[in-house]
Amino acid sequence: MDPTALLLSLRLAGWTTMLLLPLGLPIAWWLARSRWRWKFLLEALVSLPLVLPPTVLGFYLLRAMGPRGPLGPAFEALSGHPLPFSFEGLLLASVLSSLPFSVQPFTAALAGVDPRLIEASWCLGVSRARTFFRVVLPLAATGILSGMVLTFAHALGEFGVVLMVGGNLPGRTRTASIAIYDAVQALDYDAAGRMSLVLLVVSFVVLALTQGLRRGREGAWTRRS
Repeated sequence: MDPTALLLSLRLAGWTTMLLLPLGLPIAWWLARSRWRWKFLLEALVSLPLVLPPTVLGFYLLRAMGPRGPLGPAFEALSGHPLPFSFEGLLLASVLSSLPFSVQPFTAALAGVDPRLIEASWCLGVSRARTFFRVVLPLAATGILSGMVLTFAHALGEFGVVLMVGGNLPGRTRTASIAIYDAVQALDYDAAGRMSLVLLVVSFVVLALTQGLRRGREGAWTRRS
């Protein structure tokens, strides 16, 4: 088993989840509340990674990160190293490919908040920002937590986009899923099985904890009601 690859995957999944929380919530709030007639275009754009082949998304990202792309030269001038085949490139690719796994659950959770509660808060003189943080977020916490877990789990096992953008550099861009692929290609099924088992256990524990928190929160709301 390659512990370095596993730690890199956990780091990548953690950063992806933390970034998509502040990035995904504003998008989800707008999608949940907006009545713009062309809103479906943004919904389709956000959901595109669900149906787009990972190699296609990775190809366009690789072109954008390259020396002739819109992102590559600026990043290299600031950081001193190219964006492709780096952890930063992996993170950008992971954020974009995991976007629907956070935004869609966030949107469903925010849309489920009773609008009468929001309007009542406004009528009492509470600002929109304070209403969002003190009324909307607590009521939508379960759905937001589910979105964060889905994001983490998806980023942990991402393969196609990560391979296209980061390649297979040991200690730098080789994630757990790529390590499993390498082990299978080398007919080292024992190593592949150990890494797969670790990912299976981690995914199960994360989902089990989420379900326990969700049931506990639902039970608390039921007792209050």
